[in-house]
Amino acid sequence: MRVHFHGAAGEVTGSLHEVEAAGRRVLLDCGMIQGSPEAERRNAEVFSFEPAALDALVISHAHIDHIGRVPLLVRRGFRAPIYAQQATADLMPIMLMDAASISEGDAERHNRYRRAGEPEAQPLFTREDVTAAMELVRPLPYDTRATILPGVDIAFREAGHILGSSSVELWADERKLVFSGDLGPKGTPILRDPADIDRADLVLMESTYGDRLHRDRAETIRELGDILDTAWRDGGNVLIPAFAVGRSQELLYWFARHWDEWQLSRWHIFLDSPMAAKVVSIYDRHADLFDEDAQRVWREKPNPFRLPNLHFTQSREESMAINRIERGAIVIAGSGMANAGRILHHFRHRLDRRQTHVVFVGYQAEGTLGRRLVDGAKWVRIHGRDVRVNAQRHTVGGLSAHTDQRGLMAWYGAIAGGDGTRHPPLALVHGEDRAREALAGEIGDTYGVQATLARPGVVLDV
Repeated sequence: MRVHFHGAAGEVTGSLHEVEAAGRRVLLDCGMIQGSPEAERRNAEVFSFEPAALDALVISHAHIDHIGRVPLLVRRGFRAPIYAQQATADLMPIMLMDAASISEGDAERHNRYRRAGEPEAQPLFTREDVTAAMELVRPLPYDTRATILPGVDIAFREAGHILGSSSVELWADERKLVFSGDLGPKGTPILRDPADIDRADLVLMESTYGDRLHRDRAETIRELGDILDTAWRDGGNVLIPAFAVGRSQELLYWFARHWDEWQLSRWHIFLDSPMAAKVVSIYDRHADLFDEDAQRVWREKPNPFRLPNLHFTQSREESMAINRIERGAIVIAGSGMANAGRILHHFRHRLDRRQTHVVFVGYQAEGTLGRRLVDGAKWVRIHGRDVRVNAQRHTVGGLSAHTDQRGLMAWYGAIAGGDGTRHPPLALVHGEDRAREALAGEIGDTYGVQATLARPGVVLDV
C-alpha cells in the first residue's frame, strides 16, 4: 500500500490524498482550496495524477474543502464510483450546486466588465458538471464494511464533525489505513461522538487545532449568551459568518436550548442562506443520527429549526431587506470564513457601526476576510469598496467543529499498531505548519511516534 499526498498537506483546505493498493488507485476526498485569491486560483491547476486512471473516490464529509473539486475531477475524465456516507451523499448536491452557481456568477461578472483583449473567464465547474458527478455517488451506511474494488474494502465510522462526517477505514494488501477526516470534539451538539478505531497500519490524521486547547463548552455558551445580551443593550445587530452545514444548525440548537434564558423571543433571527435552509431538511431526514441530548431538545424545547421568530431568507431582495432593521437582528449567513456569500453584503452595510457585533464561531483560514477581521484589521475591502471596521468582534473558539490538541491526542492514542506495536505510524494532514509541528511534538513525547508532516508530492509506503 502506498499513499500519495496531493492537498491539505501543509494547509487546512484542499483535502486530496491518493491510495495505491491491490493494483488499484483510490482517492480520499477531492476538496477545494480556500483562502486568498492567489490560493484559490490553484483550484484550476492540472491535477498531479490522471483522473481517468482512478478506480474510486471516497468522501469523508460534505464540506467544500473536502468535496469542492469533485465536479472538476469528473469534467477531466474521472468515471469511477464515488463512495460517501448516506447523509453526506444527500448533502453533496446542495453544497456543490451552490459552489457551481457562485463560480458561474463570478465568471459572468468578470466577463461583463473585462477589458478589451483580456481572456474570457471560465467557471471552475458548472451545474451540469455537478449533475454528472452525482450520478457516480454510491451511498453507504456507517459501520458497514463494504468491498468497493477487488481486494479493497472500506467502512465509514462516525467522526462527529458535521452530519454524515466520517473517518474512513480502508483495507487492502493485508494492511489497514485509517483516514480521520475532520474530527469533532466530544459532546458536540446534535452529533454523536467520534467513534474509536481499534487498530491501523497507518493513520492520516487532521491537525487543524493541533496547537491549542478549546475553551470549555459551557463557558463558551455563557459567553455567547453574554454577547447577545450586550448587543441588545447596545441597540445593534449581530452578524455571524457560519458554514451552511454544521455551525448554522448548531447555533439554532443553542438558541432553542437557551430560548428563555437568553430572551431570544425579542430578536429577529435570520438564517440568510438558501443553502443552509436546504441543509435543515437533510438534518430532519437523518434525525436518527442525532445524539441523545439533541433528541431530548427536539422533544422538550422549541424545535431549533422552527423557532417562532426564525426567518429563512431565500431571495436576494429578502436578504437586502434585513439591512433596513436597525436593531434586534441576529443574522447567520455564509460563508463561514467570510470570503464569499451573503455575509459580505451585511458586512458592507454594518461593519462601520460600533453597535454591530460580529461573532466568529469557526476556523478562519489564512488569506480570508474572516482572518483579517479576527486579526484586528481596521479597514477591509468588500465588493470593491473600502469599509472601516468599527464593529465589535468576538471569537468564540469553543464552538469549533474540529477537536483540539487533547482530542486529537486521545483519538490517535486509542489506536493500536497493526504489527503489534503500541501505536501505528502517523501522517498529519489538514493543518498549518505551526499546528502540525506542535501536535507532532506532543505525540512524539507522549507516544514515542515520529509523525510525518505530509507535503504535496510526499509518498508513504505501508
